Amino acid sequence: MAPTKWPRSGSAAPHEAAQRDEEQRLRELGYQPVLARRMGHFGNFAISFSVISVLSGCMTLYGFGLGTGGPAVMLWGWIGVGLFVLFVGLALAEVTSAYPTSGALYYMADRLGGRKWGWYTGWLNLLGLLGAIAGIDYGAALFTGAVLNLQWGFDPTPESTMLIFVAILLVHATLNLFGVRLVSVLNSISVWWHLAGVALIVIVLTVVPDHHQSADFVFTEFVNDTGWDNPLYVTAIGLLLAQYTFSGYDASAHLSEETSHASVSAARGIVRAIWVSWIAGFVLLAGLTFAIQDYAGAQNSSTGVPPAQIMLDALGNTGAVLLLLVVIVAQLFCGNAEVAAASRMVFAFSRDGALPGSGLWRRVSARTQTPVHAVWLSVAVACLLALPSLYSETAYGAVTAINVIGITPAYAIPIYLRLRAGDRFEPGPWHLGRWSRPVGWVAVCWVAMVTVLFCLPQSRPVTVDSMNYAVIALAVVLTLATVWWYVARRSYGTPAAYGTAREQAEIAEDIV
Repeated sequence: MAPTKWPRSGSAAPHEAAQRDEEQRLRELGYQPVLARRMGHFGNFAISFSVISVLSGCMTLYGFGLGTGGPAVMLWGWIGVGLFVLFVGLALAEVTSAYPTSGALYYMADRLGGRKWGWYTGWLNLLGLLGAIAGIDYGAALFTGAVLNLQWGFDPTPESTMLIFVAILLVHATLNLFGVRLVSVLNSISVWWHLAGVALIVIVLTVVPDHHQSADFVFTEFVNDTGWDNPLYVTAIGLLLAQYTFSGYDASAHLSEETSHASVSAARGIVRAIWVSWIAGFVLLAGLTFAIQDYAGAQNSSTGVPPAQIMLDALGNTGAVLLLLVVIVAQLFCGNAEVAAASRMVFAFSRDGALPGSGLWRRVSARTQTPVHAVWLSVAVACLLALPSLYSETAYGAVTAINVIGITPAYAIPIYLRLRAGDRFEPGPWHLGRWSRPVGWVAVCWVAMVTVLFCLPQSRPVTVDSMNYAVIALAVVLTLATVWWYVARRSYGTPAAYGTAREQAEIAEDIV
């Protein structure tokens, strides 16, 4: 059967016709629609913007940035990383437009490169998504502990932080059980909360303090507390702050089976989330760095969160608490969106028989049309990934690195396979035209470089406590994926077109 003819991205096709087109396209890709398509184009953009969350990534790893290159690397690194990530997002959006499914990256890789490409891409993507839940929600727990410390003298021990983290995971799991419409509403609110929050923080930190750092300090001050002597190495490691924050924009693709006109909306959602975050994050980092009153004091804050100390020094206790509450709410929005994205990945990967117990994880609630068991599995694994934080101060950095080196290579694989496919690749309604190949090769080269960088040790001397365990986690996942391949290879596989030729013809006739 000939593929569905999509309306051009600028056309004003009736909503119901576009909806039927998307359902038909999903059947052509091999899946019977079972999820509720209740998310609009803004909601799809909002979930990726919420997952990127500059008020989560920038604030959570700000202390890391203070010691790995300092202000110069944080600000200029943000500009450079953001530009290259935009290339990645553009190239990924093009492939997403052609294959708008919940499986997203691994489905694209499977279709363009074969079953093994899809298999390993799926496991890398899953590792990154689950690591992101752990990193985001544990960061929210750290900030919550800081607020409790400032307000009531609460001691944010590793044990108490872990309890807060578990409570946050439970809240996010519960919210995701109510269906994608609530998730979409919360993400839409999240966009305005983030933008207003960044504006509020920067304005207050600009107007209230009597003292500000100079522009020379903000854009040229280099600080190295890593123990490594090579400034280029330290600069490269310092890029983790920006690269960690600029991840998770594949959420738009994972929610495509629940998005109206997903072949265009999901692609646009990816790109828009990146460039809006790029601007907002730079403004936030600059505003926070200009407001530093005591650099060493911020690094060694009793709150355990350097941005909290910067706000405390600049604004006093009440002002700091109020701004930190803005940050915490943004982080909660971010974590909730990430649980939605990860659970759809679990659902899709199980639907194709890739996970142990796939029959359980792919079940969808008849009432809410939500993959309930996939939601619970996502938060449970995220909790396990964060448990080492009870015993090691560097474990949280390892969790963020797990997110980066898991999910970032997974972005590049379908892009590379699309480049390798050449004219065999049939683009969707949103595409780059003649810019497709140069943009794609820049994206692949950038991802290859940062994947190597973030497997390297971040501090010296390298000890049990300071080692970068992300590379071990990556090796373990790839090993387990290889072993499980020989168990599940007969059951795993993305399907051919859904239904018989006659059923397809009847569906096409109904659309017409």
